[in-house]
Amino acid sequence: MAPAWTALTRSVSPSLARCELTHIGRTPIDVKRATQQHEAYEAWLREHGCTVRRLDELPDSPDSVFVEDTAVIFDELAILTRPGACSRRAEVDSTAAGLQGLRALATIEAPGTCDGGDVLVIGHQVFVGLTSRTNRAAIDQMGELLQPHGYAVQAVQVTGCLHLKSAASAIGPETLLVAPDWVDTAAFKGWQCLDIDPAEPQSANALLLDDKLLLPSAFPRTAERAARAGCDVSVLDLSELARAEGALTCCSLLLRG
Repeated sequence: MAPAWTALTRSVSPSLARCELTHIGRTPIDVKRATQQHEAYEAWLREHGCTVRRLDELPDSPDSVFVEDTAVIFDELAILTRPGACSRRAEVDSTAAGLQGLRALATIEAPGTCDGGDVLVIGHQVFVGLTSRTNRAAIDQMGELLQPHGYAVQAVQVTGCLHLKSAASAIGPETLLVAPDWVDTAAFKGWQCLDIDPAEPQSANALLLDDKLLLPSAFPRTAERAARAGCDVSVLDLSELARAEGALTCCSLLLRG
C-alpha cells in the first residue's frame, strides 16, 4: 500500500548560522549536528508512513530548511507564500517546482506577506497569525483563494513569538497545544486547548501525523501533559535548529496522498 503522506523537506544550508532571528538571541549553531538532527526528523517521518521528497538544495539561503514558510498545503491546492523576510522570498520558486504535479498552485501577491508557519489548518478552519511576518493583506487574499473550497479563514493576533504555530498547534482533531502568553485562546472557540507547561514557553509547536505526535525532547513536561491527554508522543532532539528559531512543523510540507 502506498504511503498516505508525502513530506517535502530541504537539506540544512551550510549558511544556517546567518539565519533570520526575531525573538531569540544569536548563539553558535553546529551545522553538522543540525544536519544530523534534520536527518533524524526525516527518518521519523518515513517510519510513520511518509514518502520524503527533498526539494532542491539552496546553500545560499540560510533559512531554507524551514520549508513550511514557503507554502500552505490544502487538499485542493497549495498556496505559495510571500515570506515576510525579504531574504527568504527566493526560496519560493524552488518550493513551487517541487509541488508541480502534486497540487494546483496559487500565490500570495504584494502587498501581502505571509509565512506558512503562521497558518494553522484544522479541517476547513484556517487560523492565520497576524505577526511581523504575516499581514492582513495576505490573510484577505488567502480567504479569497479558499472561499470557493469551503474554508473559513480567521485572523489571530500573536505576540511574543515568531509565528502562530509557535503559540498553537494541533495535537488532535479537536485539540490544540497552546502557549497562552503568546495567543488568546478565546480565538479558538470550539476547540479544546491544552496549555503547555509554563516552565517550557517555547513548547507549543508540535507535529501531528494522523494519530502520532512529535515534540522536541527539550520539553519533557509539555510532552508528559500531551501524553496524559491521550496523545501518542514521540520526541526528537532538534536543539540546533531551534537556535535558528526553527521548530518541528517548520521543517516539512505535508501532503496527504
